[in-house]
Amino acid sequence: MKLKDIGEFALIENFSKKFFSKPLPKGFVGIGDDCAYIPSESLSKGESIAVSCDMLQENVHFIKDEIGGENLGKKSLAVNLSDLASSGATPLGSFLSVALPEDIEEDFLNNFFKGYAFMSEKYGCPLLGGDTVKSLNGITINVTVLGKVNRENVKLRKNAQPGDFVCVTGFLGDSACGLDFVKMGKNHRPKEADYFISCHHNPNPRLEEGKFLSQFSCVNSMMDISDGISSDLKHILKESQVSAVVELEKLPLSSQMRDYWGFNLKKMYELATSGGEDYELLFTVNKTQFANLNKLFQEKFSKPIYPIGKITEGFSSEIIFLENTNPINGFSNGYDHFTA
Repeated sequence: MKLKDIGEFALIENFSKKFFSKPLPKGFVGIGDDCAYIPSESLSKGESIAVSCDMLQENVHFIKDEIGGENLGKKSLAVNLSDLASSGATPLGSFLSVALPEDIEEDFLNNFFKGYAFMSEKYGCPLLGGDTVKSLNGITINVTVLGKVNRENVKLRKNAQPGDFVCVTGFLGDSACGLDFVKMGKNHRPKEADYFISCHHNPNPRLEEGKFLSQFSCVNSMMDISDGISSDLKHILKESQVSAVVELEKLPLSSQMRDYWGFNLKKMYELATSGGEDYELLFTVNKTQFANLNKLFQEKFSKPIYPIGKITEGFSSEIIFLENTNPINGFSNGYDHFTA
């Protein structure tokens, strides 16, 4: 079989098994969540180092001439900081490795590092090192981020409980809509495209929201949304050995999304469930304590938590999508790098 036939997540599951022959040292958490966790004597008691890495490949994650150097630099760090956000971690630093074609423009590189430096300063995440090599085919970017986190507050994917509300921190689908417009080409875009393209090129890691939510025992599991809730929620379901129901009419959609795609509910729901790269937080909350948590969240961030469904009994890791209580098919798969 070829990689395109196996798929991204089966590949990860297959190779991760090779590293489980021996248990990890005490206090370590490895493959399975957005970050690894490493205890350190240099931190305060109960704190661990959170580690995560992510890659961006030209013509897979971005189109060079569309995103521009500065936005690419910002996004390269932002998507990694989003993993720290889902852990409630405080950034400590990053490592950046890039493979670059020899004919890449100096201005593009200067703007790339300008954008990366802007995000580093904004989120207190200094660049600590990395590597550069020659690429024979496009730009490849690899970023590793380090953060510190109180281990008692970490919300692992395996702790979702039946009855929990499934929640997100913000609008879904705008980034995916932006990607559609990017693919359309500059000469064929409507004026409304600028907002959506900006959402796609400029994600905002929810670090403060993640730190806030991680303090509450009623939040049982959490991760960021990179591949769409159709895919990302399944990671929580699989690790927790549960299933879920998602109510499509409760998906948070921006006014811009409703104005542009309001005539086509199916398209809006597809973008919101399966598009990916929202980089909002996806988490589950004990339903009896949701109202109080939502009140406190709104007081701090001037926006609500959006409950979109609930966790149910069952080991199938199945998501049932409902529209006005009726089961709807066609929203079962998020983004997969090797089958897309």
